[in-house]
Amino acid sequence: MKKETRKINFTKMHGLGNDYIYVDCTKEKLSDAAKLAVKLSDRHFGIGADGLILIKPSKIADFEMAMYNADGSRGEMCGNGIRCVGKFVYDYGLTKKTEISIETLAGIKHLSLKLKDDKVKEVKVDMGEPILEACRVPVRSDHKQAIEEPITIGNREFKMTCVSMGNPHAVVPVGDVDTFKVEKFGPLFETDYVFPQRVNTEFINVIDSKHIKMRVWERGSGETFACGTGACAVAVACALNGWTERAVTVELLGGKLSIRWNKRDNHVYMTGPAEIVYEGSIEV
Repeated sequence: MKKETRKINFTKMHGLGNDYIYVDCTKEKLSDAAKLAVKLSDRHFGIGADGLILIKPSKIADFEMAMYNADGSRGEMCGNGIRCVGKFVYDYGLTKKTEISIETLAGIKHLSLKLKDDKVKEVKVDMGEPILEACRVPVRSDHKQAIEEPITIGNREFKMTCVSMGNPHAVVPVGDVDTFKVEKFGPLFETDYVFPQRVNTEFINVIDSKHIKMRVWERGSGETFACGTGACAVAVACALNGWTERAVTVELLGGKLSIRWNKRDNHVYMTGPAEIVYEGSIEV
């Protein structure tokens, strides 16, 4: 018998090149989203993306964001992805509010939408408080916090500072990030024993007290053009170590994000663009 197919409408969006496939699930449901994420994210046989994001109704916020990595694993939070969710729900008429709340596995996040010609141009996200306790990041450590913690990966010694922004991050200074072998060391960090839930790794170079350059290896997706939660973790780690001020510009492969770690409420605020690439439909 011929297998029954279903047509899914989607929107391809990106935040600084960190691209995801967005599906409006406020009116319809998708089954087996993890398997669908793997199929659609393939850049040769699918649409091509860093993952799949479903926009759903929520009982505790304006909307819910369900995020899946390219390997089908569920992501707790995605900084670039949530900015694009903000643009999606406003530009496609699901809301006309410019202050919205989004439910994620990392809690409810609050977004401020900045408009141009009644379209969302930029989004500011309250990313909440950074988590520094090693057991909550999580990272296996003999210390309460993993700050400039020595680690040997691939027979090379590094120092890492571990932060969770709803998902785990290891921030690692490497000097020249342009020539650093992210494709070699990224997977080794991701799967190392000290990270029980795997880890996103940010390889950084501090330019000055207000500017940081980074490349990122994301668990489940590999090296991506940008990572919003990663940029937030980098800003926190650099401020903790006294390398930068609390308000910085983080330069990624796909562009720049403005990050501010507010001393008053201990929240991290991320501001950056969100873009629609194209709309389409696919049979699955």
